[in-house]
Amino acid sequence: MFNLFKKKEVPGTEVTLRIEGMHCSSCAMSIDGLLEETEGIISCSTSYAQAKVTIKFDPAKTSKERILEVLSKMEYHFFEETSVNSHETEPR
Repeated sequence: MFNLFKKKEVPGTEVTLRIEGMHCSSCAMSIDGLLEETEGIISCSTSYAQAKVTIKFDPAKTSKERILEVLSKMEYHFFEETSVNSHETEPR
């Protein structure tokens, strides 16, 4: 009817990373906090239960490599999500 609750879709590139080393939901909040302060990040959602983070970013302002560089400052290990038929990527 009025589409009041419909979110406006913002264009961007999305990447999902698996995370090792989180101990609690505060760890997930710390990851989100760091990413939200990073230029070019449109949105991010970290799940402690699923051990992954989904990041939407503006490729004109940042890159997946820059995001991984920012995340490397944390005590966790991040891995790119892979499909069933592909090989694991190295930890970052």
